[in-house]
Amino acid sequence: MELPPSHYPAARAAALAAGYACYRRGGPGRGLALRAVRRAGGQDIDGVGRKYHLELVLEEVRDKDSTVNCTAEVLYHLGNKNIAPDVQFTIEGELKNTDEADNIFYNRIKSLEKELVAENIPDSHGNVSPEMEPIRLLAWAASGYVIWQNSTENTKFQLAQIKHVKQVKRSDEYLEFDYRVLLHEMVSQEIIPWQMTVLWHPQHGVQVTQDSRQPKHALE
Repeated sequence: MELPPSHYPAARAAALAAGYACYRRGGPGRGLALRAVRRAGGQDIDGVGRKYHLELVLEEVRDKDSTVNCTAEVLYHLGNKNIAPDVQFTIEGELKNTDEADNIFYNRIKSLEKELVAENIPDSHGNVSPEMEPIRLLAWAASGYVIWQNSTENTKFQLAQIKHVKQVKRSDEYLEFDYRVLLHEMVSQEIIPWQMTVLWHPQHGVQVTQDSRQPKHALE
């Protein structure tokens, strides 16, 4: 069934698909965000759940003029809140190559004498310093995983801010960061603190090894 692109449930499914695509294809050199929903369709699958067929436009977080088309399918499972939605997506055309930016970031962090620690990204004026931009984009990609795992048909999450990030020393080639972030749930207007442990390597992409919703008082 064809749906208007502004249809709220379709828009929520589109935001989830964009978050998932960013988790799979993003990193410190690239963040992807939903620019527009071009087409949407929905179908109820008996005994399984509700499926959305979507045509999206994704934009690069750092370069709003850089966009790609994306087709996606999102299946929300009936009644079971503990199963993450099934998301499949195909990006049409090429994403900008980020190898150089990824390697510069990787080598910079690897060569630090003390582990990186930072907080409040962006700051209260919405600013992100150039050296923290890759840290923010990595959180953007990692939060795509959290959003995917915790979304239902009635939610729409977005990363609002990194409250705190700390690099964790490792003996292997991966970079590890411990993030405390704030997620904005657009439907309830709730701000939810979340902890996530993120591994990254230029060849292997983003992995979230551990994440947990934090109590409200963690906002303080």
